[in-house]
Amino acid sequence: MNGTGIGIDTDPTPTPHPGADHPTRSVIVVGCGPTGLLMAGDLAATGVPVTLVEKRTRKISNLSRAFVVHARTLELLDARGLADEVEDFGTRLSRFNLFTRLTIELDSLPSRYNHLVVLPQYEMERILERRAVAAGVRFRYETEVTGVSQDADGVTVEVRGPDGAAEALRAAYVVGADGMRSTVRGAVGLPFPGRSVIRSVLLADVRLAEPPEDLLSVHAVGDAFAFLASFGDGYYRVVAWQRGHDIAESEPLDLAEVKEATRLAAGHDFGMHDARWLSRFHSDERQAPSYRVGRVFLAGDAAHVHTPAGGQGMNIGMQDAANLSWKLTAVLQGHADDSLLDTYQAERHPVGTAAKRSSGAIVRLAMVKYPWTLAMRSALTTAINTINPIRRKLALQITGIGVRYAAPNGAHRLTGSRVADVDLESGRLYEALRGGRFVLVTPHECADKTGLEDRLTVERRTDRGRGSRTTVLVRPDGYVAWAADTPDPATVEAAVEAHLGERIALAR
Repeated sequence: MNGTGIGIDTDPTPTPHPGADHPTRSVIVVGCGPTGLLMAGDLAATGVPVTLVEKRTRKISNLSRAFVVHARTLELLDARGLADEVEDFGTRLSRFNLFTRLTIELDSLPSRYNHLVVLPQYEMERILERRAVAAGVRFRYETEVTGVSQDADGVTVEVRGPDGAAEALRAAYVVGADGMRSTVRGAVGLPFPGRSVIRSVLLADVRLAEPPEDLLSVHAVGDAFAFLASFGDGYYRVVAWQRGHDIAESEPLDLAEVKEATRLAAGHDFGMHDARWLSRFHSDERQAPSYRVGRVFLAGDAAHVHTPAGGQGMNIGMQDAANLSWKLTAVLQGHADDSLLDTYQAERHPVGTAAKRSSGAIVRLAMVKYPWTLAMRSALTTAINTINPIRRKLALQITGIGVRYAAPNGAHRLTGSRVADVDLESGRLYEALRGGRFVLVTPHECADKTGLEDRLTVERRTDRGRGSRTTVLVRPDGYVAWAADTPDPATVEAAVEAHLGERIALAR
């Protein structure tokens, strides 16, 4: 999105990991948005040396782009000790409306976070940057990537620094989290097929004299739509569009134009005033065919972009990072074979495709024009609103709670599924996941886990109800790696060895 504003200098003063330049065990992350910051912080927190390259200055823009944090992302932030801070800064919403008739309810989600949080992207970046700095990530701001090449031993990233001098950085792996116009993606020759879905979308952060009843809502008629969301500080984000009003993104935008589009869509302009940001943008649907080329990976908008409907973009990027980071750590620390990294593509590419379809469907419903298509939309939204299973499935899709990864043939029914937070004898599951650990939840007593103290927590559930006899090995990203009903200790020990590369001993 375009727009200008005042940057906020956070002045990070990182202390890089020793050996940050060691090419055989370090990672270069390109892009300092939420995806890149979460990735870099995850890796550094587990002892992997990380350099984060960003062409922007050492400032976090106070212009908001993404602004919705969904339940699954909150769970992942909880596993990093950050969810409470996000909730404190943001505004909680337990439901939102689409097209007046359709209400998406979140308070019945099977999650500790049965709501979403409205939080500007710049606040999320600030929180994630503080964590990355504390973990020892080395930041290279005002540094532009000019080329990427790789061989059997590593990746060379050619950069140009703030003084214009060329330099070559070397690492074992590179993660491109550098957005829709990714230099990393272009350098490894990956296409980005797709198309622009909607052009000349208007964006504004404004105050409202007459705020809508709902803190997040979508309004649409045949020739216009408007999306409004409260930031909780007196300002609202407005995303509006008017059919036939196709103006170049480089043209200036005034508040009167946003008011008119909103008035067409919602019937009135809510008394908009005091705009702090005005911008035009266009929305694309694109996805790279592969998220991995050798030692180079793509994540976030570098891998997939879609319409902003449903607020999924920032969330899916951060979830990409959570999926890949623990796998890179395991490989770099010699605990897993490189083939583990292929599961990133297998697991996350379908998620990007699903988000592209669901967000695209919402926008296309908002853009319908003819009386018969408007009538179909009305009938469809009314039907969804009255059929609870469909409405629940939509909520699970948008929030990320419903994401499940494919499991091997013959695997336990829980394998590949997301794990909800549960109480354990020493605390909560998502607290036990902190530090990038696996968690083994089992009724068996652990006799010895020498060599695995920093990588595995063995826990018992506090409840003794239904399912408490099932042993579950939870991955660091909160998905089930392996499970079995009432297994003997030898079976559990073998499963742990298969996934972590070392044995534990359970009491017989």
